Amino acid sequence: MSDHDDRVKAMLFRCPEHVPVEVTFVPATWMRYRDELDALVRRHPIVFGPDQPDRRDYDAMAKDTYVEGRHVDAWGCTWRNVRTGMEALVTGHPVATRAAVRKLEPPAEDVGLPHGFMYMRLFYLRGFEELMIDFAEEPPELRMLIDTVLAYNVRQMELLLARHAEPTLLHFGDDLGMQRSLPISPETWRRYLKPCYAKLYGMAREAGHWVYMHSDGHFWEVIPDLVECGVNVVNPQFRANGLEALAAVCRGEVCVDLDIDRQMLPFCTPADIDDHIRASVDALATPAGGLWLKCPCGPDVPLANIEAVCAALEKYRGRHRGEY
Repeated sequence: MSDHDDRVKAMLFRCPEHVPVEVTFVPATWMRYRDELDALVRRHPIVFGPDQPDRRDYDAMAKDTYVEGRHVDAWGCTWRNVRTGMEALVTGHPVATRAAVRKLEPPAEDVGLPHGFMYMRLFYLRGFEELMIDFAEEPPELRMLIDTVLAYNVRQMELLLARHAEPTLLHFGDDLGMQRSLPISPETWRRYLKPCYAKLYGMAREAGHWVYMHSDGHFWEVIPDLVECGVNVVNPQFRANGLEALAAVCRGEVCVDLDIDRQMLPFCTPADIDDHIRASVDALATPAGGLWLKCPCGPDVPLANIEAVCAALEKYRGRHRGEY
């Protein structure tokens, strides 16, 4: 059975043969380890696939905002990057005042639905502190801002759906959480942001597609709401949410593409990694499915720990069916 088939079966709770697994690297990881990382990838075809390029240009992997310097996006937000290979941060906010919100026009350019397309776009435009004050005081400009961003995103969704005639899994990313909580209360999130995701994901589901949503940070309280909005696969981080909470709201209800505990990877032992991945499978997988496993690795993760991640994923991917 192919990895694609297992992903669909796990997503739909139709008894996959294996838990689908994935390990990814930011450009800076390739730039640090180079041929050593390439050799590691080739040792693990189950994780990375058997077809790898003959040569990699490690210094050319960083693109767009992963390149050191200043970048301005279609909305007029300024991104700054101090290290090629890592992602930039938004440091310039074009509607830093409420008066500016009233004059905001969406881009004429169609740039799709990139990571940070809805909630994050709000604080990219306003600045995080100003947006939090808006959510606390609820001025009319908050609704104006949300409506402007949502209307633009509806157009981008229409364009996206026009390019996909056959049912497919559409990927979206928007970091909803902080380390220990949502930045706003779940009730406020449901009042202002849930209708946005319901509109956008509802369009995708009505067109016959499935919806994958990534979010960094703590957001497990609103995962059931995202499922109501149409999400089929949710991609949470282990450390910010915890296995117990994720199991309580997700197990048997929605497929989880779990980001394993990347915050421990620079510091832990290979044995810790083995224990962690086994515990994650035990907590979230069922014989019917419901679990994928993912591990993004930064340049601070030792090669030995990247190897241990791959070995543990290979070892436990059949555990839900009693293979280990």
